[in-house]
Amino acid sequence: MKYGKEIKEETVLMILNGQSTIKKMAEDLGVHYTTIRDWVRQYKEKKEESFPGSGNQSASDAEMRRLFKENADLKMENDFLKKAAAFFAKNQK
Repeated sequence: MKYGKEIKEETVLMILNGQSTIKKMAEDLGVHYTTIRDWVRQYKEKKEESFPGSGNQSASDAEMRRLFKENADLKMENDFLKKAAAFFAKNQK
């Protein structure tokens, strides 16, 4: 599957911001680890000029961006609930 500029940038930014890892994003997108690593390297070198020729956003790109955001939100909520459960379990004793 080919991914547009927006998906590539969103993926790279999630990695650079510490929200995900190259390995996890490769698994989520169904691409090889080195593909994501190359995206990160290209973005670091060229920033906004990276990923030329893939600027037209398709409906599937928009859906992928929405799913990435939803996934990140759910991970944050899940982490919060784990911490809350541990806190209450510790205080029950």
